[in-house]
Amino acid sequence: QVQLVESGGGLVQAGGSLRLSCAASGSTVSIKAMRWYRQSPGKQRELVAELSSGGSTNYSPSIKGRFTISRDNAKNTVYLQMNRLKPEDTAVYYCSMTSGIRNVVYWGQGTQVTVSS
Repeated sequence: QVQLVESGGGLVQAGGSLRLSCAASGSTVSIKAMRWYRQSPGKQRELVAELSSGGSTNYSPSIKGRFTISRDNAKNTVYLQMNRLKPEDTAVYYCSMTSGIRNVVYWGQGTQVTVSS
């Protein structure tokens, strides 16, 4: 089992920055890919960024060049640095991690990011 706790969301003006954190606890040694998703009201949850266990990254075209995913293995934490935020980035952001030989997917509780124009 893996437990994920997100933090770092909030209200920011357009053009500003936020850094989201997702701390993992439990069976962290078996964690593979780490991902950030977001969901706006009335929209489907979308993948924002992912980081494989080998260190490769993948980003949604809508945020590429503005957001950076990274991890601190010592702290079992994954980050999402968000720069040059836009009102359309407003959403609940969720952390997700894949773990174990059965690739079980775990989710955090979500953190609200609101970007004002």
